Amino acid sequence: MKKLKYLFAFAFIITFSSCQKDEQPEPIQDAPIHAYAPVYSGFPETIEAGSKTSYTTADVILSTGSWNFNNALIGTSTSDRKSGLKSARIQTTGMLTMNFNLTNGASVVTISHGVYGTDAASTWELYASTNSGSTWTKIGSTITTSSTTLSAASFTMAYSGNVRFQIRKLTGGRLNIDNISVEEDIPVPTRDNNMGMGNPSNAVTDINMPNNYLLVKSQYALSYNNSKGEANWVSWHLSAAWLGSAPRCDCFTSDNTLPSTFFKATSSNYTNTGFDRGHMCNSEDRGGSSSDNQATFLMTNIMPQSPNNNQRTWLGLETYGRTLTTLGYEVYIIAGGYGSGGTGSNGGVTYIIANGKINVPARTWKVMLILPVGNNDVNRVSTATRVIAVDMPNTQTVNTHNWDYYRVSVDYIETQTGYDFLNLVPDNIENVIESVVDVQPVL
Repeated sequence: MKKLKYLFAFAFIITFSSCQKDEQPEPIQDAPIHAYAPVYSGFPETIEAGSKTSYTTADVILSTGSWNFNNALIGTSTSDRKSGLKSARIQTTGMLTMNFNLTNGASVVTISHGVYGTDAASTWELYASTNSGSTWTKIGSTITTSSTTLSAASFTMAYSGNVRFQIRKLTGGRLNIDNISVEEDIPVPTRDNNMGMGNPSNAVTDINMPNNYLLVKSQYALSYNNSKGEANWVSWHLSAAWLGSAPRCDCFTSDNTLPSTFFKATSSNYTNTGFDRGHMCNSEDRGGSSSDNQATFLMTNIMPQSPNNNQRTWLGLETYGRTLTTLGYEVYIIAGGYGSGGTGSNGGVTYIIANGKINVPARTWKVMLILPVGNNDVNRVSTATRVIAVDMPNTQTVNTHNWDYYRVSVDYIETQTGYDFLNLVPDNIENVIESVVDVQPVL
């Protein structure tokens, strides 16, 4: 994946509300909550957001996050060298220490420094820690501050992953510190393998396997079931790189890439059935171009969904997935249905449409594996990786609850479908994350 260098950017701290669950399969009671590690914003750190008037050791919330001030305060006097209204002032052998990690490493740190008032020159050093402050390593040379005007000291390095910094004053008079900048290598979202986490049913592109026939498109991949006239599952990758302003084409079309002997659904097969033409890989997830959007309207990506499922509950989860991409995440998604017998807008239970050619699933399900944007995705999955799995009834009453009410474990959906999700993830990690019912607060 390509990288782009930026000054450290945006915070990804989310607060949402959720519903409780009482009639779906019971969640695992001791399921861990996999909270996102906070990523702070605000570099360059100008010190302007903080307030501290004594040298007593204490933590201070600045625009970038929490810093520990040891023998240091925030100066506002005319003797403080500063580019705005405030700067840090350190005395004796004081220190400024970040209480948080930068998660994308660092290549350059630049710090403005100057002599406080008429004090003597001072010396100081920059240190870095890659283990959350357990140990520290000196970066570059010792800096001597002798000017009463701010000057910049730059330190070069090659850190990837977690890192935090500490400024240590060594000798001399009081020292002003201002405008701390950090340059990171921020991963740029890209379009990755739509089956990057595995092939749940070991589908193959073989006409002799009509009920587990693999179709791989640029926009998604799926296992087609000819006896059911729909996909067993559809798998796709979602990141900001897939999104855009291409209009929804509403161009439902038979999929002519299926073998000529296979059933090919048409849009008219759904007319007056009481069921929506429900997307698995949804239209808005592929807004990057008109051709991407059109691909989501191929009928192999469609299955009968009750209107209140498709337009409300299912839609809510689709929207949540795209929200995650605006917060610095990429998502691997697999969706489908199982069973037979759903309830649409015509009432009653319907098992088949299109003269028996298309099955109406009793349940619809989705599995979402969520990672910060980055490289080598399958190798970055850990036991702390967040996975959302939902299993919801294909009925008109499904919208009595929001989508988060229907969360289950991946193991539960595997039991119902017979599929093996996330099978490219090492077993020791897969076994953990598939047993967890996501309980994080959501919108």
